[in-house]
Amino acid sequence: MTVSPSVLVVSCSLDAASLSHQLALTAETALREVGERVDLVDLHDWDLPICDGGQSLNHALVQPLTDIIADADAILLASPVYNYDLNAAAKNLIEMTGEAWREKPVGFLCAAGGRSSYMSPFGLANSLMFDFRSLIIPRFVYATKHDFEKDGRISAAIQTRVDELVRAAVDLAKALEWVKTRNAALPASRLRDLEP
Repeated sequence: MTVSPSVLVVSCSLDAASLSHQLALTAETALREVGERVDLVDLHDWDLPICDGGQSLNHALVQPLTDIIADADAILLASPVYNYDLNAAAKNLIEMTGEAWREKPVGFLCAAGGRSSYMSPFGLANSLMFDFRSLIIPRFVYATKHDFEKDGRISAAIQTRVDELVRAAVDLAKALEWVKTRNAALPASRLRDLEP
């Protein structure tokens, strides 16, 4: 029996009422509705220090958060966009938890003030690819305040994009697990033959 992959949704906004937090909740709901295993981490609830490359890495919350990320089969980062980039809390999270991101599918849900920051996830995506060989899902959600109703509900178009991102995260996590299982079963000599 195949076990459903575990998807971690991370809400990176430090404002509990933010639009990106609403995107995180929408992704969590979409995963639950299709019967996938999902966890939600809200950075608003984690008082992480700013990464200094030294003592901050010994903070009591770093290892539990690192373990949660390491246990996930795929990760969806929901972040506000500030100054044409994802917020500092998203980058700080990656700096603090580093290797836990290695070779995991990662997708993005972004909430911005306007349409001109559409490329904002790519700086962090490039960092994840180069530093940790993360597999960036080539589909992401980008929403502005115009994509939300006054009661916080998202538009049908953005809901469709969230659903597509969720499905892509699950599919990529399953495919990656299949490849790892298949490669583990091959003799070392055969694996060398498959190398480019």
